[in-house]
Amino acid sequence: MSARTLRSLCQDRGYKFGHFVVEFATPGIGHILKGAGCDFVLFDTEHSGFSTDVVKACVRYFEAAQLPAIFRVPSKSYHHLARYADMGAQGIMVPLVNDAGEAQELTSFVKYPPDGRRGVGVGLAHDNYTGGAVPEKLRRLNERNCLFVQIETAAGAENVDAIAAVPGVDCLWLGHFDLSCSLGIPGEFAHPRFTAAVDRVTAAANRHGKALGRLVTDLESGLDCAAQGFDFLAWQGDVWALQGAVRDGIEKLKSGIAERRLARP
Repeated sequence: MSARTLRSLCQDRGYKFGHFVVEFATPGIGHILKGAGCDFVLFDTEHSGFSTDVVKACVRYFEAAQLPAIFRVPSKSYHHLARYADMGAQGIMVPLVNDAGEAQELTSFVKYPPDGRRGVGVGLAHDNYTGGAVPEKLRRLNERNCLFVQIETAAGAENVDAIAAVPGVDCLWLGHFDLSCSLGIPGEFAHPRFTAAVDRVTAAANRHGKALGRLVTDLESGLDCAAQGFDFLAWQGDVWALQGAVRDGIEKLKSGIAERRLARP
């Protein structure tokens, strides 16, 4: 069976499970996550501080593990989106998308003419340093690359139907913390304003046949998101998963030692 691509994952409405990497860009990270059962990885450069050199290396780490990767860029700037695409990122996530005009511009940054206005550089990392007919190569790269837009502002949630209708937008990704802050209810995920915004996002994704993603940090929220129609589910982030596992192990070890001491005659 051939390895799944990010394009095939975006076109499949079945559940896809992944992990959020914000700290551990080690050479083995792709194989570690693939071995853990991940279908994809979300690699963050908005908050992590990873350099472009690290991104370029991690593209290859994930390729080696045959693990589809989404790279979140630091901003909506052309040079971030186009540069990440040139380094070989097949999936690009953009934060804080507010309206359809922005979504159209972002699409143009990652697509070559005639679908966009990305500057052409061939025989580089993104096409594995190969030659070949340029028109066919550009068509193939346009088909391969996927754009994930984050709906995490009040404006984005208000305009989400128009954003979802933009050709070239492959996935709506809910940024739950930023969205709650933008709505004036930080962290209040059960608040009616927040749940109404989520309903608009899920409805837009369904109406326009777009994938729908979100970070989930516990079992109950993950099950709730799956029931709401989210199909890209990123389970936890590397920092919090490791920290939680180590904390849990140490607490259990301390408790076990204390119980044995009490049990001694």
